[in-house]
Amino acid sequence: MNSPVSPPSPYSSAIGKSNVETHTLSVLVDNEPGVLARVVGLFSGRGYNIESLTVAEVAHGEHLSRITIVTSGTPEAIEQIGHQLDRLVPVHTVTDLTLAGRAIERELALVKVRGKGENRVEALRLADAFRAKVIDATTESFVLELTGATRKIDDFVELMRGIGLVEVARTGIAAIRRGPEPT
Repeated sequence: MNSPVSPPSPYSSAIGKSNVETHTLSVLVDNEPGVLARVVGLFSGRGYNIESLTVAEVAHGEHLSRITIVTSGTPEAIEQIGHQLDRLVPVHTVTDLTLAGRAIERELALVKVRGKGENRVEALRLADAFRAKVIDATTESFVLELTGATRKIDDFVELMRGIGLVEVARTGIAAIRRGPEPT
């Protein structure tokens, strides 16, 4: 019996690997059951990876949600993703915030750190430097809330690893275009 052949991944060729870009897409969709599954299915069915995904209702009266997707691929693959998303029936608009420029991206992280004595003091000092807020504390650990650019959160988590990092929960990226025009 022959096994099914998977379509080639856009990441598998040497050309694809050398020309890979990361883009943030903002997708305005109807807020109804199955829409997120259709959008995610489009990515998985074509071998594209989703690095970050956030979804929330943004217009209650109109029943609209915004899906913010961070993905990587060649410029051609990203353009193809945008066109394919645009053709899905529940999709109203697709905006490549990376190409549109002037976008603001933020992420929220909850970081649990175990520490006593000097490690605890150092973790709290670093939290202050990164403007992280203590939202829960015990005598042996605490949970910090941190918002900012993904790189800032990555850097903070790396510093906490050496001090007593226990676990991290991240929301994924939320993004919006600057200026008066809608995203």
